[in-house]
Amino acid sequence: MEIANRTKELSPTRKKIKRLFKNKLTIVGFVIIVVIVITAILAPYIAPHPESITGEINFLSMLLPPSSEYFFGTDDIGRDIFSRVLYGACYSLLMGIVVLTVAILIGVPLGLIAGYWGGRVNSVIMRITDIFLAVPSIVLAMVVSAILDPSLLTTMVAISFSWWPWFTRLVQAETLNIKNEQYIKASQGMGASKFRTTFREVLPNVIPTIIVKATTDMGFVILTGASLGFLGLGPKPPAPEWGNMVAEGRVFLPTQWWVSVFPGLAIVLTVLGFNLFGDGLRDLFDVEIDYEVLEYDK
Repeated sequence: MEIANRTKELSPTRKKIKRLFKNKLTIVGFVIIVVIVITAILAPYIAPHPESITGEINFLSMLLPPSSEYFFGTDDIGRDIFSRVLYGACYSLLMGIVVLTVAILIGVPLGLIAGYWGGRVNSVIMRITDIFLAVPSIVLAMVVSAILDPSLLTTMVAISFSWWPWFTRLVQAETLNIKNEQYIKASQGMGASKFRTTFREVLPNVIPTIIVKATTDMGFVILTGASLGFLGLGPKPPAPEWGNMVAEGRVFLPTQWWVSVFPGLAIVLTVLGFNLFGDGLRDLFDVEIDYEVLEYDK
């Protein structure tokens, strides 16, 4: 009987998983993400030339084309690009996870409080949010990164600084839609405090939206980080950061194309993987995220 009950309990989950992977593009996105995560974890063990992660110079191997020894060729000081791309996955995933964690921890509570509490609290929070949203994320991240000393930590701080308002605006709009539901009114009628209703009743119902946005934004955060690296505002060389690698190789185009192309392809595939999987999650949860300026209580 216990086994039968467990099977019944798991059946809705299995149905959701089956529905999620019904779309072939979602499967493609999931496979790409899994490959990138495994690559990041195993990079120290599978990189054929781990010494290429440092600034070590090998004049005998400078600008060699792709071969059986150097799968992605070498750069201008003889470092193996394949090994550097593998290690670059660690930088990109770490940056994406940290940035989104910080953005969610700041943006979600502010959005919940603004949407549910309303009034002056809502006005103050949303006015501050509007100020941040008035400046494009990449520009704001560039300013913060330029002020601080360029590094991986600086890049994560700079992007986090510009990313939390999007979660605040999205969660606030979702909260405004939820706050008039019957179960919220029931919670209020039972004497629950605003704080308890906000975080015990409203929050669980906006989690699917947060998950979808975070998954989709992961690719864009990595792309933004690569853009900062390309502009010289990211981790300093010889750190194997994809954007920085593309920037270093652009002077050798089009003859030594592999120096820039392979790190660029890594960025494209990563962004594509998270976008495809995020679209699948959006269909699964039946979530519509409006990235236009959302209306809110004044």
